[in-house]
Amino acid sequence: MRVLLIEDDTTLGAAVRDQIAADGQSVDWVTRLDAAADAMSATSYDLLLLDLMLPDGRGIGFLKGLRTRGDVTPVIILTALDQISDRIEGLNAGADDYLVKPFDLSELSARIGSVARRYSGNPNPIVTHGPLDIDLAARSVHRDGRHVPLTAREWALFEAFLARPGQLLSKAQLEEKLYAFDAEVESNTIEVHVSRLRKKLGSAIIETERGMGYRLGKP
Repeated sequence: MRVLLIEDDTTLGAAVRDQIAADGQSVDWVTRLDAAADAMSATSYDLLLLDLMLPDGRGIGFLKGLRTRGDVTPVIILTALDQISDRIEGLNAGADDYLVKPFDLSELSARIGSVARRYSGNPNPIVTHGPLDIDLAARSVHRDGRHVPLTAREWALFEAFLARPGQLLSKAQLEEKLYAFDAEVESNTIEVHVSRLRKKLGSAIIETERGMGYRLGKP
């Protein structure tokens, strides 16, 4: 998953960025709405984390503009505005969730996962795929009843396939899900992670279309 964080508080922004990265997701962080618009014009994001009070305007107006243009990217509002009327305004503007500062970073991770599952068409956090039992909320996998430990990057890659069953994903698309703008990506990174997933979860878990990309294997 690739996340755009729009937050001008440097302390909070750094903490949120590090939390998302620790979860194995890719995150780009900007502190202004104009920078957010530029980022969205260049990159396809899976989710936005949006502060409401920014140096160059209000997040509500930015959100309304997105929805007016037909942009359905999931949005979670992060704000110190804690009045019921503020929450209602944010949700009515098209937000998918709302977190009031200060908040627990673990709760933020849970909310991100919940919103992502709803948009993938499967709000149920428990998924069965062949011999695999997958808990999307707990980020855990069991194979034939035995727990299989995955690294954060391995989980993020596997989750990208689970969100798009049967869909062919190119190497470039997968790299976008895992890495931010300024991250250095080794040329064989995706191949290495795919190989490790196959060893842990079964050789048929990910299929290769030579020269085109990868897809989730059939159960």
